Amino acid sequence: MKNSKKLLAFLAVFMLSGTNMLMAQTATGDAAAKPGVNWLSVSFYILLFVVVAVVIAIIGRILRVYELSQQIRGKKGIQWNNIMGICCLIFLVAGMSAAYWDFTNQGSMSLPEAASKHGVRIDEMFLVTTIITMIVFVLTQILLFTFLFRYKHSEKRRAYFYPHNNTIEKVWTIIPAIVLTILVIFGFFTWQDVENSADVKGQPASINVDITGHQFAWEIRYAGPDGILGKKDFRLTAGANKLGIDFKDKNSMDDLQADTLVLPVNKTIRLNIFAQDVIHSVYMPHFRVQQNAVPGLPTFFKFTPTITTDEMRRKVDDPKFEYLLYCNKICGSSHYNMQRVVRVVTQDEYNQWVARLKPYLTPALRTELKLASADQNKSITQNKLALNN
Repeated sequence: MKNSKKLLAFLAVFMLSGTNMLMAQTATGDAAAKPGVNWLSVSFYILLFVVVAVVIAIIGRILRVYELSQQIRGKKGIQWNNIMGICCLIFLVAGMSAAYWDFTNQGSMSLPEAASKHGVRIDEMFLVTTIITMIVFVLTQILLFTFLFRYKHSEKRRAYFYPHNNTIEKVWTIIPAIVLTILVIFGFFTWQDVENSADVKGQPASINVDITGHQFAWEIRYAGPDGILGKKDFRLTAGANKLGIDFKDKNSMDDLQADTLVLPVNKTIRLNIFAQDVIHSVYMPHFRVQQNAVPGLPTFFKFTPTITTDEMRRKVDDPKFEYLLYCNKICGSSHYNMQRVVRVVTQDEYNQWVARLKPYLTPALRTELKLASADQNKSITQNKLALNN
């Protein structure tokens, strides 16, 4: 009795402490949030865990006492095998219901149809894999829990010891191996085709765009009227020349800067991907595009957008819809800020937009790089030569 009273007092103290902490949290909920760990919240959940564990232990003790009392009276105790068998059926029904709910509710949160050519093939690959794995999941779960219920221990029968069977071993090894091999090969060729984006001779990308990631933004650079992006050198990164563009390369002089990634529909886009500090990742989910941006390791990705922004707005019934470029690597405290709007337009709309872009080589940058004086000296020299002639 003394032990029981002590245990009840102990539980009462825990419950009161937890309630006080919860009330304290509610009272301070409207106050300004302070950085750091909320130890009150942590303590409350620790106390809650301890209380639940103690309650379970008490219930276990009560059941054990009940079983001992039944045995003393010469009666059977709790039929745990029957209880566990029923629990298996309940778990099967609850689990399948939860899986169905997950597909019907969470499945609606999946992305709309792929907005790029290669995205359609990737979606097909995922769909086939999902269907096969779901069939296997449903069958194995039904067999597992049904067998646990059907063949639970009974005093009327004995379990048959079946240590080994070569035929069964071959069946459940070879069949999954064949299915997985087909899936892997199918995925390998699909992914190889997507990633094999090298320029084909005579078929270069229609649009060439540089995307450079740094903490915490994406910098976008388009080629000018010459259609060729100028060279970059990380050693030239300073001040206004934040991308380190080499203006000794004549192709750099007409390069353009942009705040939005605008792409013409049904044109091949080559994204030249760079990082200046840590690993970032170019991620455009609607186009099924993801490629890491690694410092010192330039890479690229080619794809063809097939659905304009206006068309997708109509498809999803959202007039404010925008494609977005994210960073898919946790690259620092302001990682969430690394977003850019991606807009897919017609060729005419793209041409009009490009015509409004400002050159990367701004007057301020010219002054900083002393390009203005160099151009003036070159002009004076040319005028002198013209007068002498």
